Amino acid sequence: MDSELGSPLEPAAGRQLGPGRYFFDALAVGDWYRTGSVEITADLISKYAELSGDRYRLHLEDEAAREFGFVSRIAHGLLILGLADGLKFQSPVQLDAVASLGWDIKFTKPVFVGDRISACLTIHARRSTSQGDRGIVTLAVSVRNQDEMVVQHGFNRLMMRLICADISQASHPSP
Repeated sequence: MDSELGSPLEPAAGRQLGPGRYFFDALAVGDWYRTGSVEITADLISKYAELSGDRYRLHLEDEAAREFGFVSRIAHGLLILGLADGLKFQSPVQLDAVASLGWDIKFTKPVFVGDRISACLTIHARRSTSQGDRGIVTLAVSVRNQDEMVVQHGFNRLMMRLICADISQASHPSP
């Protein structure tokens, strides 16, 4: 995680974003929103293991998880990250992103079958691109379980459109 970014765990001090579509221009540092939630099921973990090829016993067998000191099998960290990203895009708050530029994330607590996760996203930083037709937003992301325990935290950088930018013209300038 980039140390100059600080901590994504600090409480949001800005405005809570309501439902709607947000372009780069409409966002300010400190703006935040909370996603809906999703329950982690044994089926989700098994499907992720099959899809990804990560069939490590810790994720698939309660007995193996207990051998490692856990009460039961735990979800893959990348599964939780992927679900949190999906919750971001299912939210009534829609960021008009062109692309994700990367994640810096820490997995801080295990997530078990039956846990329910949600995410809080805060505009941590923003800057215009060198061409000026787009902006880069750094989101501080905090993924929490049903007990409000932070299970993952970090940052996601998004390239976003400006409200007035015509991306098709900006990406393919005429001669």
